[in-house]
Order: sequence, then structure tokens, then C-alpha cells
Amino acid sequence: MRRLAAALGLVAVLGAPAFAQRASDAPTPIPAPQGAGGIVVLDTDRLFSESAFGQRFAADLQAQTEALIEENRRIEDELKAEEQALTERRAAMDPAAFSAEADAFDAKVQQIRRERDAKERALQQEAAAGRETFLAAAGPALGQVMLARGAAVILDRRAVFLSTGAVDITDAALAAVDAAIGNGLQSGSGTGDDEAPVADPDPEAPR
Repeated sequence: MRRLAAALGLVAVLGAPAFAQRASDAPTPIPAPQGAGGIVVLDTDRLFSESAFGQRFAADLQAQTEALIEENRRIEDELKAEEQALTERRAAMDPAAFSAEADAFDAKVQQIRRERDAKERALQQEAAAGRETFLAAAGPALGQVMLARGAAVILDRRAVFLSTGAVDITDAALAAVDAAIGNGLQSGSGTGDDEAPVADPDPEAPR
């Protein structure tokens, strides 16, 4: 009889320089223009993780992951007990009958494993989709912050090689996005049916 071992998996939701540059030779950071057509940068990872939406989403995903782990453990215990019972009955069973039950049990285990894998993939897809949903819902608020700063472009901070703190709008974006969509569940969040309340797009911007 093929054994149960490893039938169920558990869910586990990154050289030296060729030459040295003297400090006096280092380029001086140039502040981005604050007038129309300027560029601002945004830490999208921080925006998501520190927002009310992102924190609520992370908590929900963690709860689902823990529930799946617990469910996997329960199913694994049940299958182990079923396998043990079948093993204990083997001596009194007709070999053909035992073989049929053993094959049926193995097929059951494989089916359950496929279902568990599918649930784990669904959680991974949900994690990726959550960030996309957040950024789509936050778009209008981010656009208001950008316009309030007189900028025409928002760059993801991860793609920027050099910038100054003066052009980072992450703090202002967090305030505006939280005011606009909250945790993504309440009425007027921008992800539901009601219209979101109008928030000050950038309390730090010059008037």
C-alpha cells in the first residue's frame, strides 16, 4: 500500500566597486521643481503597508492563512487515522479487497492534496490582487496630491536612483488615501457603492 507521507503540504501570504569616488566629486542632489510639470516620488510599498486598507487586508490574509494551516492539520490527522485503521484491518482482509481500499485511499489523498494546493494558490493570488485593488482605489486621491504639489508625474521610489526628501509625497499620500478610502470596507471607501468624502489632497502642500 502506498503511504500517506508528504501527502499534504502546509501553507508557509529577497563585489567591490571598480573605483572609489571622492566625496567632493559626488553629484549634488537637485530638488525637483515644485511648479507645474514637476516630478514627485512615492513609496508604494509603505503606502500600502501603512494604510488602513493595507493593514486591514494584511490582517484578513493572515487570518485566512492561519485558518488554512489549521484545516490542513486537521485533515492530515484524519487521513493518518484512516490509514492506520486500514493498516490494522489488513491482516483480516482479502488481498484484493485491501488493494481496492488502499487504491481508493490513495486517490482520496491525491484529490485532497490538489484541493489544498488550489486553496494555497488562491491565497497567493488574493495577496497580489489586493495591492492592485488598493492602488486602483487610491488613484483619485493620489492624483489630487500630485496636482496639489504642482507635479505632472508620480514615480515609484523603488525606480528612482537619486532624489531629495522634498519631493517625497508618501506621508501626504497616506493621509489623503486613508481619508478617501479608509480600510476599503466602510461606506464611502471608494471601493463600495457610496461616494467617498472629499479630503484635503495634501495638507503639507503650500497654499
